[in-house]
Amino acid sequence: MRVFLTGATGFIGSHIVPELLAAGHEVLGMTRSERGAEALRAAGAAVHHGELEDLASIRAGAAGADAVVHTAFDHDFSRFVENCEKDRRVIGALGDALKGSDRPLIITSGVGMGEQGGGKPAIETVFNTAHPNPRIASEEAGNAALEAGVDVRVVRLPQVHDTVKQGLVTPYVAMSRQKGVAGYLGEGLHRWSAGHVGDVARLYVLALDKGQRGERYNAVAEEGVSAREIAETVGAGLGLPARSIAPEEAQEQFGWFAIFAALDLSASSELTRQRLGWTPTGPGLIEDLQRMDYSASA
Repeated sequence: MRVFLTGATGFIGSHIVPELLAAGHEVLGMTRSERGAEALRAAGAAVHHGELEDLASIRAGAAGADAVVHTAFDHDFSRFVENCEKDRRVIGALGDALKGSDRPLIITSGVGMGEQGGGKPAIETVFNTAHPNPRIASEEAGNAALEAGVDVRVVRLPQVHDTVKQGLVTPYVAMSRQKGVAGYLGEGLHRWSAGHVGDVARLYVLALDKGQRGERYNAVAEEGVSAREIAETVGAGLGLPARSIAPEEAQEQFGWFAIFAALDLSASSELTRQRLGWTPTGPGLIEDLQRMDYSASA
């Protein structure tokens, strides 16, 4: 298939490109820069120049493809709500381009959307419409396209990591350096699920090749890593103390990050593994954080 890949030069997308090519697909990668275009050509992909704000370019890229994998997202978390609404519009445009066909659209969301309550890990068969994470906009847009007849499939992300980036942990590292302490709320018992970027990239391809219309897949290798363990590992890497932060201090310590610091984002991938035959093999989050060069992120 000819696959239109948004975010093709991003952290996850750049790992998806070689996986798609190895699976025998052609890749049309979206980028907004000539440097990105050069990287895509070097990897063996074709280039589509476009931006998330330019919905006409988004529709044009999807129009000539046999399938779409949408991983692009504006990761300025200080404008998170606005960027989630931007993603809603992009998914709507992609759905418009694919409407009336059987061409699949793989979109990206977060594992929190599958939260089932009661301290249980998030699962693939739940869509928690009351979840406070603004990223719910992505799945709402996906559902609208699904109801319009589009073959929508969802990959839900945990903290995706290697030794350079680790999802929300990356801004947490910068914040800890600035504050002089690696903080965690209360006892630090709430957990975040995680997956190595190489495993996550393979899952997108499996969702394309073996996935089914309307299904959701959790890219989770580790069901839950505690906030305290993350803080202690980051603190050790930065040479800073790790300590508990009282709820009333959360805003001062974490700023915009406070909403995420309070969330339990544990998640299961049992159904994903059963349905797609996905077996993660990469290193865990703590291992990557221990191997990270903290001086390079200063």
